[in-house]
Amino acid sequence: MKKIITGTLILGACPSFLAAQNNFPNVIFILADDLGYSDIEPYGQEKIKTPNFSAMTRNGMQFMQFYAGTSVSAPSRASLMTGLHTGHTRIRGNMEHIPEGQESIGSSLTLGDLFHQAGYVTGCFGKWGLGYPNSGSEATDKGFDEFYGYNCQRKAHTYYPQWLYDGKTKVLLNGKSYSQDLIHQKALEFIRKNKDRSFFGYFTYTLPHAGLEQPNDSILKMYSGKFPEPKAFKGYGDYAATPKPRAQFAGMVTRLDAYVGQIRNELEKLGIAENTLIIFTSDNGPHLEGGADPVFFANDQTLRGTKQSLYEGGMRVPMIAEWKGTIKSGTISELPAAFWDMMPTFTDITGQQKCWKQTTDGISILPELKGNGTQKEHKYLYWEFHEENGRQALRQGDWKLIRQNIRSGNPTLELYDLKNDPFEKNNLATTNSNRGNRMNKLLDKAHIHSELFNFGINEE
Repeated sequence: MKKIITGTLILGACPSFLAAQNNFPNVIFILADDLGYSDIEPYGQEKIKTPNFSAMTRNGMQFMQFYAGTSVSAPSRASLMTGLHTGHTRIRGNMEHIPEGQESIGSSLTLGDLFHQAGYVTGCFGKWGLGYPNSGSEATDKGFDEFYGYNCQRKAHTYYPQWLYDGKTKVLLNGKSYSQDLIHQKALEFIRKNKDRSFFGYFTYTLPHAGLEQPNDSILKMYSGKFPEPKAFKGYGDYAATPKPRAQFAGMVTRLDAYVGQIRNELEKLGIAENTLIIFTSDNGPHLEGGADPVFFANDQTLRGTKQSLYEGGMRVPMIAEWKGTIKSGTISELPAAFWDMMPTFTDITGQQKCWKQTTDGISILPELKGNGTQKEHKYLYWEFHEENGRQALRQGDWKLIRQNIRSGNPTLELYDLKNDPFEKNNLATTNSNRGNRMNKLLDKAHIHSELFNFGINEE
């Protein structure tokens, strides 16, 4: 029996004053929650206004083939934080702990550790979801100097919570304060107070995840009455009822866009925009929860599948990078890249190539961002998903193989030519069985057995 990889990283001998000595750039990584590939204007959205994402795209680089860690929150974020794909991460699915929180990432170190080692001040604001309280795997245990937001992703289903966390301290609220505004203000404060230091900000808003709720302000009123609302959402479980789910969803996307605009404006006002790399992306594809209606907001760039599927729509996500004076304005990138590429990219940015010893599944995309040097490409990209009878997927070049229904003991294969069939309409597994068989072997090679997350079959 193969043993699980824990993803433990080895800290090298980098001096902690690297950032101060070398004036490395600030990095802000903004992570949306369940925002689909075509939910914003740069990727074809026609019903929802996102002018700040459009401005980022005009001034930066837009990735057309960028992938999340997988198609659901916790393992996708674990992949981002640890630089490992979900065949190697400790967390490969959502695993709840009572009364709140998710399974921890254990001894794995994170992007927070990487930046902290380089001398950056680090802050995480939003949803963590990678370790329950007192697990030793809360954000401030994992390289972040500051944390404010939700420890538990299930508690983040409500936008008017009874509490948030400041570090490890539970801050009681009245259930009437909009969490995203509170989190956003903390993120802006973090930028302001660290304007003279190198900082890494991980801003992980829960927008536009369900429930669909927000203040009845000018943003929501933009969409009130604009769309036909076939029926009110009555609410269930953690998700709030809403009479206008389409208006709510559109408003939440525009609200997220407004937050990004305020961050960009703050950097300009402080005079640090040219020394700050901003990356915006999403943790997985669009959701069907809480009254959400991704079909209504679809356009000609909308990909097949939604959250939890391993079709492109479940895990290919928008990704925009802006770095004033460094990234060439208006650049389009067709490089296939993924969450696990962030760790080697940030290792390069912080000058830690010789002292950050972690072997990741990623490649540095810094040459692509800067438009110079030789950009490596992946031999393949890999994902797995452990609900709904189990799925795996692998992309090699323009070809993608999906293995479905794994727990049945009789899985099915689907093979797609993404270059000629980006919407995955034509399954070529039968007509191109040689390629499918070769890629099927790579699926097995990419997956290392996990006792926590397995497909319920003999994996020896």
